[in-house]
Amino acid sequence: MKNLLEVQIGETWVEGEVSNLRKQASGHWYFSLKDAGAQISCAMFGARKREGAEALEDGALVRVFAEASVYEARGQLQIIVQKAERAGTGDLQAKFEALKRKLHAEGLFDADRKMPIPPFPRTIGLITSGTGAALQDILNVLTRRAPWVQPVLFPVRVQGRGAEMEIAQAIAKMGEPEKFGYPRCDVLIVGRGGGSIEDLWNFNEEVVARAIAACPIPIISAVGHEIDFTIADFVADLRAPTPSAAAELAVADGTELLARLVQIRRRMARVTRERLMSSQLAVEALKRGALQRDGEKLLRESVMRLDSARAQLFRATRNALDALSARLNEARARHKSHHPARVLERRMDTVAGLRQRFERAGKDNLTGRAEQLVRLRGLLRALGPESAFQRGFSITLGPDGKIVTSAATLKAGEIMRTKFADGETTSIVRDSKP
Repeated sequence: MKNLLEVQIGETWVEGEVSNLRKQASGHWYFSLKDAGAQISCAMFGARKREGAEALEDGALVRVFAEASVYEARGQLQIIVQKAERAGTGDLQAKFEALKRKLHAEGLFDADRKMPIPPFPRTIGLITSGTGAALQDILNVLTRRAPWVQPVLFPVRVQGRGAEMEIAQAIAKMGEPEKFGYPRCDVLIVGRGGGSIEDLWNFNEEVVARAIAACPIPIISAVGHEIDFTIADFVADLRAPTPSAAAELAVADGTELLARLVQIRRRMARVTRERLMSSQLAVEALKRGALQRDGEKLLRESVMRLDSARAQLFRATRNALDALSARLNEARARHKSHHPARVLERRMDTVAGLRQRFERAGKDNLTGRAEQLVRLRGLLRALGPESAFQRGFSITLGPDGKIVTSAATLKAGEIMRTKFADGETTSIVRDSKP
């Protein structure tokens, strides 16, 4: 068969998705190539020296140039890879990245929605295979570190078609244990042992991720080995690299706790002993000192201080009352001086004073004006026409009523009036001589 394959098929190009890549210390790499309907084992000897070896990683879609052969020890068909090149991203890896981006955009990976793991859980739920090595690893760690913890197993299939629904239903039921008759757990561990990306794929399904996100109980994801990452790891409240590590993260080490308790007990005993000794020394000092003296003498100084304080308080109170009384009297005086009746009284006095000043000023003004009028009247009499009339003079008025000061202004036939001291006369001009 080997000879037939190597001769009839020989070297050819094969395209598929890399799965279950194992890099041996010898430098030889072993993996599988698969597509939707088949898979084949591959070996690349001296891989690091081969062309395109960097393209080989789980989930990568590659094209390899290889020789068909048979591994005689197992009777297994395989191809011996000579070189490889990247052909694109594998279907599973593409689905993984797409779901990761979707859930991350919805906020299912956010740190603020993750619940803290209780430090001292009493009951731990285990959602894993009932027959797998992962369960035994978890139970061994719990028994060694915290034998008081009660594990509750919810067995599910962790591989194969439909396993993701069992896992999601188990998480939902453990989240509401009373409804389904299960004990309530403080924390849940969800996971399985290692395997290829196909073996772990059920933990990359969206239904499992949403069940973890909706669970009201903190969940530790423990899927595969330390290098394996699944969608469940990103959604869970805490990711553990392995199932054993998940058990260690879930419970405290009993031996370490016991050592801490012993240390705390010793510290408390030492502190208590030191305080008792200090208190005993204080009591003995009191016995030797104050307690041996007369009680009245002990209180004498205190009584004197009390009397002094009482006297100071009395003086301070009296001074304060006196100050308040003085302020009250001052306020009353200010209030009395500002009373409306007092204000009106002061205003009336002011008005009366103003009236007296006004009357006095008016009287003085009238007196001065009367005296001035008398002087003006005398002056008018002395300078006016009346004095001229008394001395025999007269005033002649022309036809226009104006005083005639020149004979040339009069014409024959004009009527003129002549005023005397006791009356006036009317006459007609016959002629006018210069």
